[in-house]
Amino acid sequence: MKSFLNCRQLSLSDSDKRHICHLTSVHPRYDTRIFLKECRSLARAGYKVSLVVADGNGDEFREGVTIYDVGPAKNRLDRMANTTKRVFIKAASLNAGIYHLHDPELLSAGLKLKNLRKKVIFDSHEDVPKQIFSKFYLNRPSRWLAAQVLAVYEALACRRFDAIVATTPFIREKFLGINPLTVEVCNFPIPGELQAASGWHSKQQAVCYVGGIDENRGIREMVLAMSMLKCGARLQLGGLFSEPETEAEVKGYAGWSRVDALGYLDRAGVRDVLARSVGGMVTLMSTPNHNIALPIKMFEYMSAGIPVIASHFPLWRDIIKKNDCGICVDPYKPSEIASAIDFLISHPDKAEQMGKNGLLAVQNRYNWSIEEEKLLSLYQRLSA
Repeated sequence: MKSFLNCRQLSLSDSDKRHICHLTSVHPRYDTRIFLKECRSLARAGYKVSLVVADGNGDEFREGVTIYDVGPAKNRLDRMANTTKRVFIKAASLNAGIYHLHDPELLSAGLKLKNLRKKVIFDSHEDVPKQIFSKFYLNRPSRWLAAQVLAVYEALACRRFDAIVATTPFIREKFLGINPLTVEVCNFPIPGELQAASGWHSKQQAVCYVGGIDENRGIREMVLAMSMLKCGARLQLGGLFSEPETEAEVKGYAGWSRVDALGYLDRAGVRDVLARSVGGMVTLMSTPNHNIALPIKMFEYMSAGIPVIASHFPLWRDIIKKNDCGICVDPYKPSEIASAIDFLISHPDKAEQMGKNGLLAVQNRYNWSIEEEKLLSLYQRLSA
């Protein structure tokens, strides 16, 4: 309570307007968007940057960013009830000029910071009210009610904030009706980060998937597809399962014998996997959020110069067809996924050209250097 009362005595007038504090109660400290892109970009631009996290790995200073750890949550309920409070108290004690929130559960912290006369940005990584509809552990009426309540609360909070950062054009359009200072900063790759020096001749008969692993991201269909292949390709599977039941199920499929489960990969590990793969999988299931998303893994595959095997959602199909950088499939049909893998393995010249096309598209349009300028322009406006 004493810490909170001390926080209430702070104001923008006695804070450092060039001090920016990012907050997350959910994401890891080296999150690609939060740390590798936004925090590092701001630090390079001369801002004092702090990042408050809740992962239990302690405080540290890295690449111009001071990371403060408030300790991990015991479970989901503890995270919602207690971790968010610890994140707020620590962030407020830093007395920064601008606070940048990355989780919907920190909206309440943003409102408290506004009461302290701080400038607050909400970074909407995805449309969370829509995301709730894919939470199948809730029954349909509960999902609808939760989505409606969150949508109303999100709108009320974001009207008070100083700016909204949106990761896609669709999310930007949604928030423009709530807060006129909404800026689209897409989560595109850092140029050259995942591009390997080795050429196509060093590729193996393998495709890859890197990211969170669950049924909504199509793990069942990917593994089923591996048992239908005519070629001898293997699936390089990077990431962690979030659903133990689904993990146990797919490990019982015949196709699992063609899967190399690599677990969590750091950025160097991701680059190595992409370097030996002839294609990257992003066959996510159709959900309200997936259909309008710009998944970072798709653009990271392109940035590494490998073709994409992607769900045939209209937005994704337009990008892939326009740039001739991959194959679109019905994510619910393992046979289509298998056919796409067979095609890339049996047509190496075409696969290599698709990879080059994707790389060129990232270099010209879908890259962080362009998005970084939007972020820095927003901060220049808010810190003036």
